[in-house]
Amino acid sequence: MMTIKERISVLREELQREHLAAFIFPTTDPHNSEYTAEHWKGREWISGFNGSAGTAVVTLHSAALWTDSRYFIAAASQLEGTEYQLMKLKIDGTPTIAEWLGKELADSDDKEVGIDGMTSSTTIVEELISDLRHQGGITLRTNFDPLSRIWHNRPSIPMSPIVTQPLEYTGEETLSKLTRIRKALREQHADGMLMASLDDIAWTLNLRGTDVQYSPVFVSYLLITTQSVTLFVHEEKMTPDAKRHLAYCGIAIAPYNAIQETLARYPEYNILADPDEVNYTLMKAIRAQEIVRKPSPVPALKAVKTNAEQQGFRNAMLRDGIALVKFLHWLKPAVAAGGQTEVTIDQKLTALRAQQPLYQGLSFGTIAAYQAHGAIVHYEATPESDIPLEPNGLLLLDSGAQYQDGTTDITRTIALGPVTEEQRLVYTLVLKGHIQLQLLKFPEGVSGTQLDAVARKDLWHEGLNFLHGTGHGVGSYLNVHEGPHQIRMEYRPARLHAGMTVTDEPGIYMEGKFGVRIENLLLIQPYKETDFGCFLQFETLTLCPVDKAPIIISLLTPEEISWLNDYHETVWQKISPYLDEAERDWLRLATTPLT
Repeated sequence: MMTIKERISVLREELQREHLAAFIFPTTDPHNSEYTAEHWKGREWISGFNGSAGTAVVTLHSAALWTDSRYFIAAASQLEGTEYQLMKLKIDGTPTIAEWLGKELADSDDKEVGIDGMTSSTTIVEELISDLRHQGGITLRTNFDPLSRIWHNRPSIPMSPIVTQPLEYTGEETLSKLTRIRKALREQHADGMLMASLDDIAWTLNLRGTDVQYSPVFVSYLLITTQSVTLFVHEEKMTPDAKRHLAYCGIAIAPYNAIQETLARYPEYNILADPDEVNYTLMKAIRAQEIVRKPSPVPALKAVKTNAEQQGFRNAMLRDGIALVKFLHWLKPAVAAGGQTEVTIDQKLTALRAQQPLYQGLSFGTIAAYQAHGAIVHYEATPESDIPLEPNGLLLLDSGAQYQDGTTDITRTIALGPVTEEQRLVYTLVLKGHIQLQLLKFPEGVSGTQLDAVARKDLWHEGLNFLHGTGHGVGSYLNVHEGPHQIRMEYRPARLHAGMTVTDEPGIYMEGKFGVRIENLLLIQPYKETDFGCFLQFETLTLCPVDKAPIIISLLTPEEISWLNDYHETVWQKISPYLDEAERDWLRLATTPLT
């Protein structure tokens, strides 16, 4: 197996043959996915860094990797021993990729840099072209993929079966969704659209697959015109039921690799192609009188859940809560008995979830992070990093599952025994922000950015902050991270509406010491109509007790105590009927009211 040093070396040989001064490796695949199939994990292959966000750049004499605050600690560890410099995004003094290349290539005779246009969005490539031009006239080549030559035994494009998602879980027929999409396209003055986002395609067609770990999607493109719809996919993946479903809807099937030549003979006047979603190579392949470069209408349609989807979330959260309570009942005695590690408790929780009906797998890699590992925002235990758990300190456990009727995402921070006063203070402040967001009432149509400060107020008062978002949408048996709406400090214009799901997950991370995060999944519901319009509120979907042991009760307001007591009573009422006597005794104690 080649080392990172050897991989960089063979890459540089290819760059010299192609007269390229550097190559850029983004995280994404041809569909701009967050999680990618193994075939497209080129950035991980060339750098060794396996986080879900980051960009590696290799020149003939240097290398660097850019990633965000979620991965600063993990990336530093994984890049250790390589020549990669870690570039911390959104930190003062960190150069952009173009700025860094401008400096690195200042004395180079070759002024051309490469990036694979099939695995880079149009927006990213066009911004790079402009930025590089201002760095001494560096040009960007997009039609070369060095990995096709140097990555031997590269995993193939996945070929898992594609199945139908029943109407009882979707709540809306495919033909109805296509009608709504075409209506939205007309409002954008577009005849058709190219859909590249895998979860948008799965949602539109009421189909699911297993091509990508943690996400029930399948590798494909969807081309919609005024008169036709064509799915570009490897046909051998289609199950008979999925084929019948598409035939009933009048949807044609074409080879996955035929999309580029089909776009070159697109039959209508114009086409909507979202530059943040469609890769640069396909955008350049389109031959239409006009390309409508606007956001896809599908994420906004998909974000508002049908009644069937909302009920599916409630049902999935109930089953998930049962598994979690069984796990928490087991956890502390098991840790006290010895022999438990971050990896073994992950395996235990996964096994308990797998016992639940409609379980399909995890929705992301479990974060079981003990003590100092909890400060690594997206830590994932490996055999190399795994550590034993002891009956003291904090365990941060962020996990989720895919059920056929819903996707779950929950974080609990658990005191495995005695904790420090600093840990208690941070835990309580995070809990206050978590509760305050769920108490909020707000006008329909505000953006998540306008709500974000509510979850941070008490943390800011103590000079504490977190750099990740406070909340994200969650798919209905789809991607665990779903837009377009978010709750975060950075401005996100997407408006909030009744029927949307969103997480509530403030956290604080003390590097080298511990981390705290508490997360519930929420459903936005109508609150009341007034002379000032429609107001909204949150329904809490997650059903799992919050650990009371680390709370400094005197720091909670009466309103916050009342919310937590009411929440715990709901957890007791809904979960207890499904437990054995010992588990019920544990849950009764875990949900007794604070005073």
